[in-house]
Amino acid sequence: MPNSENLKQTHEFRDAALATVPDIEDLYRVGKELQVCPYYASRTAIPGAEVVTLPYPLLLQKSARDALGITLEGNVVIIDEAHNIMDAVANVYAAEICLSELRRARQMLGIYVKRFGKKLKGENRVMVAQVGRVVESLSECLNGQLSAKGDQGIVDPNTVLKARGADQINLYQLIKYIQESKLAYKVQSYLAHTENDQEASSAGGGERGSSSTPVLHTLVSFLTALTNLSAEGRIFYEKLAENQGDIKLSYLLLSPTHAFSSIASAARAVILAGGTMSPFEDYKMHLFPALPSHKITTLSCGHVIPASNLFCWTLSSIKPTPSGDPSASDCFEFSFQRRQEPAMIRQLGLVLLNICSVVPDGVVVFFPSYGYLDQVVAAWQTQEAGTGATTTTTQQPTLWDRLAAKKAVFRETKGATSEDILQQYSTAVLSPRQPDRRNPADKPPPPGGRGALLLSVVGGKLSEGINFSDRLGRCVVVVGLPYPNVHAPDWKARLEYVESTALARLVGGGGDGGDGGDDDDGQPGGAREEAAATAARAQAKQAAREFYENTCMRAVNQSIGRAIRHRGDYAAVVLVDRRFSTERIRGKLPGWIRAGMVQGAEAKGLQGLMGGLNLFFKGKREQA
Repeated sequence: MPNSENLKQTHEFRDAALATVPDIEDLYRVGKELQVCPYYASRTAIPGAEVVTLPYPLLLQKSARDALGITLEGNVVIIDEAHNIMDAVANVYAAEICLSELRRARQMLGIYVKRFGKKLKGENRVMVAQVGRVVESLSECLNGQLSAKGDQGIVDPNTVLKARGADQINLYQLIKYIQESKLAYKVQSYLAHTENDQEASSAGGGERGSSSTPVLHTLVSFLTALTNLSAEGRIFYEKLAENQGDIKLSYLLLSPTHAFSSIASAARAVILAGGTMSPFEDYKMHLFPALPSHKITTLSCGHVIPASNLFCWTLSSIKPTPSGDPSASDCFEFSFQRRQEPAMIRQLGLVLLNICSVVPDGVVVFFPSYGYLDQVVAAWQTQEAGTGATTTTTQQPTLWDRLAAKKAVFRETKGATSEDILQQYSTAVLSPRQPDRRNPADKPPPPGGRGALLLSVVGGKLSEGINFSDRLGRCVVVVGLPYPNVHAPDWKARLEYVESTALARLVGGGGDGGDGGDDDDGQPGGAREEAAATAARAQAKQAAREFYENTCMRAVNQSIGRAIRHRGDYAAVVLVDRRFSTERIRGKLPGWIRAGMVQGAEAKGLQGLMGGLNLFFKGKREQA
């Protein structure tokens, strides 16, 4: 921390930082030479800097900006990777705490008070007791929710701190005390020291992984969220399936409007920049609702690649459908109601098998969720009824085996790190198998029969921030539309909020109500008002539906954007679901994808797709 003893070095660091345009390694080097912390010393350069870069949390929270001395008035704010800005705002203000953490906090406080209770005097004794009462109240609230019927639900804010008189405690003062007294650090340090001594004195000790969990810091974060309750926030409970008997309490922001308003109203200009921002309507409605339309400018650029470097196909069914309207039993529709159908899961495997036979190098497939990916893989790994051989000595390979024979298969799992699987996948793609020279029958792999197949998830670790350029992503396949679970309490509350705010906005500008007489069109005033109210409700429902669809399509567009990362790159994009052929969904895709779509593809089936892929990659091989 900068202080009077290192003030000279801090000023030298500031001057060095402002003299050039340094990167983080340069700042580290200068800080090491001057023996000052580059993180804290760099803050002294903020007043004189013309360009300041900082992560989302420090920009989006006014308290963080104030602590850094950053003012937005008269300045231009540029937010990069802005496709997830609304989620970023929600995450900054979100907080959660589990019953197991509260039990741990109660245990820690009990041990701490037992050891230091006699030394606590006056305000310290009162405040520590209040922390205990808050922990007890939150614990009772969650214990009560454990007996609720559903696994998820909304919690009334008035009941969260109802027990033990915790609702009479001034949370602002309590939070300030915990932070200024460093109570969380003191309790955590003492417990860690005590448990280390116990482990050292016991034979072999025992695992005490929970001792490192900063539960009181988690408590402070949750209490801070409770002090910022607004009409845009809700409190939810969720029973944790992975830990029986545990339950989580979460505060979520349903809309970023109010939280983002301090930026939108203060800055001279706000620029939202991103590689894939479509669809854009939500940014206007939820980030800048108070700005008139003439103050909002949208600029959308085409892709740097020539049109010949993109092949985009919508696959609605296996069989060709000249009418363009496949029957319900034949079409691909990975909706919640139909995605479990064994026949459709098998057909999807056959589609990928054919794609892997033609596409060289890397194929990346995005599924709607981890759960569905697990289900599909399990089905492919199962021997199908009726496919077994006529003798007991042999049997037909499963779909999974057939895929593995074409390409090395990798899959993203929820708990695994993305670096490991990405490294394995990259190695398999960039190091193609060579024929065994000792075996004359072993031939070189065909053009599409080498490389790797990566099964991933939309919104997962590999769907954002990872570049599948060149050989790593010659084909991207999107399976279905990854709509959020509309029955989940958080999404149900979010859509209800969007609908209610849209309705309030629509009826807020209504007329003076008149005298109840007939209008010029002959309709009674009451009938006209009822018709207007009905129309407003319909528009509000449509606004909620648009928000729901836009959330889904932003995730799809991010997944598609993982391929084709530079001007000389090329790839195929295959959208497997009949709903991608509807104008409403297609209109939410990026312009460069819409421009590259093969017209009438949805009616040509798998045979048409294979013909198109063959021609596309044959042309690329001839150009090489």
